[in-house]
Amino acid sequence: MKVELVTNLKRQATAILAELHSTKEPVLITEHGKPSAYLVDVQDYEFMQRRLALLEGLSRGERAALEGRTSLQAEAKEKMRKWLT
Repeated sequence: MKVELVTNLKRQATAILAELHSTKEPVLITEHGKPSAYLVDVQDYEFMQRRLALLEGLSRGERAALEGRTSLQAEAKEKMRKWLT
């Protein structure tokens, strides 16, 4: 992963963004020697957000199963049929 000072980002934003788009490698931005932010490609960020939403859904489903908040397929079909008509 590439690391850039925030001052370099201010001075060379266009070049840093061009490299980011070509390499798809995230850039860690530092301020006063400490990590401050990550700069990532838009497509990569959107992919990460979709993956996170999927994982959150799986986690909710697993929690529901562990807590016994589930239905048999036939029951679920009947509930959905009533709801959709």
